[in-house]
Amino acid sequence: MIAAELSFTQLLDAVRKLSPSEKLELNEMIWKEDISIPVEHQKLVYERIKTARSNSQVLHDWDAVSKKLNS
Repeated sequence: MIAAELSFTQLLDAVRKLSPSEKLELNEMIWKEDISIPVEHQKLVYERIKTARSNSQVLHDWDAVSKKLNS
């Protein structure tokens, strides 16, 4: 194994040069790690969803908001 320090840009350039099958293999290796979401974070998200559903008149369409902000 060869260890080399790369900047993020250099790493992206190296990944872009991979074949599609190599990119898929890399993706599988990255996501193979067990990523668990803490229960506190899950509860926070569920509470926000519950609040959003109970106050649906307050919600705005993102595309409309984005256009308004950019105009």
